[in-house]
Amino acid sequence: MDEQRNRQAAQRVGANPQSVASKPVAQGDEPSSRELLNAWLESHRASLLDSLRRLARQPVGSFFTCLVMAIALSLPMGLALLLDNVERLGGSWQKAAQISLYLQLSLDEREGPRLRDEIAALDDVAEAEWISRSQALEEFQQQSGLGEALKELPENPLPAVILVTPKEVDKAALEALRLRLAELPGVQQAQLDLQWVERLGAILGLGDHFVFGLSLLLILALLLVIGNTIRLHIENRRSEIEIIKLVGGTDAYVRRPFLYMGALYGTGAGLLAWLVLAFGLDWLNAAVVRLAGLYGSDFALQGVPLDDGLSLLLGAIFLGYIGAWLAVARHLSELQPR
Repeated sequence: MDEQRNRQAAQRVGANPQSVASKPVAQGDEPSSRELLNAWLESHRASLLDSLRRLARQPVGSFFTCLVMAIALSLPMGLALLLDNVERLGGSWQKAAQISLYLQLSLDEREGPRLRDEIAALDDVAEAEWISRSQALEEFQQQSGLGEALKELPENPLPAVILVTPKEVDKAALEALRLRLAELPGVQQAQLDLQWVERLGAILGLGDHFVFGLSLLLILALLLVIGNTIRLHIENRRSEIEIIKLVGGTDAYVRRPFLYMGALYGTGAGLLAWLVLAFGLDWLNAAVVRLAGLYGSDFALQGVPLDDGLSLLLGAIFLGYIGAWLAVARHLSELQPR
């Protein structure tokens, strides 16, 4: 009776019934490496199937646990995706920090494109745009509403301009680039709105800090949720674990099904979070497209990129595994056979 009870307990925590009742090894015989590997794989397979069966027996509870984890995962990821879309809405943050090079009025028109190509070849320059004197005057006439008055001028008073877009938005680097460009031959003045760059950096820093802080808080909450869930599973199987340890089961053997359970919870939470983000952005996109159309823009929110979705799924599995490992490590020492 004791042997049958031990065998049933072993089966409940993930052991293979056939391996429990396997043929005894003759004294002096040692299993080969292949047999050890097969036994190790069989043990993992049995633990995974056991965890799947236990979750399937409680579909409602398992679903809501995954849903709570999915909400905790989707909030920081959703804010990060919205921040990326806001950056794209504003065009390019680098373009907001453009350096305007006003060229000398006496500079030959043919020298402007050559100077633009020279600036565009610099390592810390992403793009350089040439605006001729005639083009600058035409744009000013359209934007200022003084077209008729400007036509009365004897000559074009506006200089040619080169708009330089840097690769990185950094105050010190931008100032160094501005001074470098100001020394080029033919440049009358190099202008940069450093105050706007500082504001831009502050806005980006605030968004990054907020998302990072929220991510930390929600990750801690997620670990608490998965840890408490695994703790309840451990308490429900206390007697089985004590019997397994009584017959010589190792901590790794006892821990294995709970780790798989945590990883399965993480998998379900990651998939749900991916779906929540995809449908949430799609639902919000309808209002964004309608609002952008009123301003004559074709802007639309981008969905969840594939690499971000896969990162979210892998991160959820990892957090589920870590949460289960912490819960089992805390309670396993208390489960000693009496």
